[in-house]
Amino acid sequence: MDKTSHMKLKSKMLMLFFTIILVPLAFGIMAFLGFGYHENIDMLRELHQEGIMIGAMINKRFMKYLIFVMILILILTSTLITAWINKDIYKPLKEFGVAMKHIANGDFDYRMAHVRDDEMGQLYENYEQMRLQLKENEEEKLQNEKKSKELVSNISHDLKTPITSIKGYVEGIMDGVADTPEKMDKYIKTIYNKANDMDRLINELTTYSGIDSNKIPYQFHLLNISDYFSDCVEEVGLDLESKNISLNFTNLVSPDTCVVADPEQMKKVINNIISNSVKYMGHERGAIDIRILDEGESVTIEIEDNGKGIAAKDIGNIFERFYRTDASRNSLQGGSGIGLSIVKKIIEDHGGYVWATSKEGEGTCMHFVLRKYIDKKDEVII
Repeated sequence: MDKTSHMKLKSKMLMLFFTIILVPLAFGIMAFLGFGYHENIDMLRELHQEGIMIGAMINKRFMKYLIFVMILILILTSTLITAWINKDIYKPLKEFGVAMKHIANGDFDYRMAHVRDDEMGQLYENYEQMRLQLKENEEEKLQNEKKSKELVSNISHDLKTPITSIKGYVEGIMDGVADTPEKMDKYIKTIYNKANDMDRLINELTTYSGIDSNKIPYQFHLLNISDYFSDCVEEVGLDLESKNISLNFTNLVSPDTCVVADPEQMKKVINNIISNSVKYMGHERGAIDIRILDEGESVTIEIEDNGKGIAAKDIGNIFERFYRTDASRNSLQGGSGIGLSIVKKIIEDHGGYVWATSKEGEGTCMHFVLRKYIDKKDEVII
């Protein structure tokens, strides 16, 4: 758009003010002088000598001429004022009205045609900023709605699968198919595992709702990192054992190392990472390694698997909400696409950070860092 120069409205109003005052005065003086200098002097002398009121002695011819000049001045001034108001106020306001109608109708692509340097130009700029912000918000809203529909579809699919399995195994028990202790034990373990899958999905939905409203409930406690992860490994190990996945645990921090964390939310982090590893393991001889490393003022937790791995083009996006790699899209395992975004949110709310490294065909390692708890009583003052 061409940028044209405009005088400030305030300056124009001042000019109009002085024009209205000075132009009639100037024309009056000119008319007075033009009528005849000597004739005017004689008339004033006569008025002074006779002591008659000035209004009664003004020449009729002079009065007609003065009235005509004043009317002409008023017409010219009014025309000028009207033209300026029309050009600099009415037309821009009319264009603003058209633009706001587009905004009201949800059309955020309409752009105003002119750029100016005066106050109206500032309004143009403010409108453009508002339009771009509204457009961005609308696009984000539509994207979130699309992703939310996808989430509901994914969760529905993921819930339907374990429910169908549970119903099938329960019917098998009711029909007497599980007629041996071994079969009964297998059926019950399968029902238990499927119920755990459903519980995990429901927890993901609950946590996702908290992320969306920024209201994840945290209950922070002082946790001994060694004891906490030992308990988690023991709990997770039972589930992995039933899936023929080996679990290895390495703890390289001192026994008294502590962090401030929410034990329940941190368990979601571990479960989400491990369930992701299990879901995309890709072979029967799976293995998961959990390592706790001492980094001075912080601890690094690594959870590594020997699964399919993640492509380099996907590794930077896996913590985004709803993002699913090409492999996961083509997988029959389903998945909500929010598990790792929940991991990222919880870790960051704990003051830490998380990232991933991976090689296709070899496996993936998730790393997250938590700050150590340092008792001020133990600090050395130098």
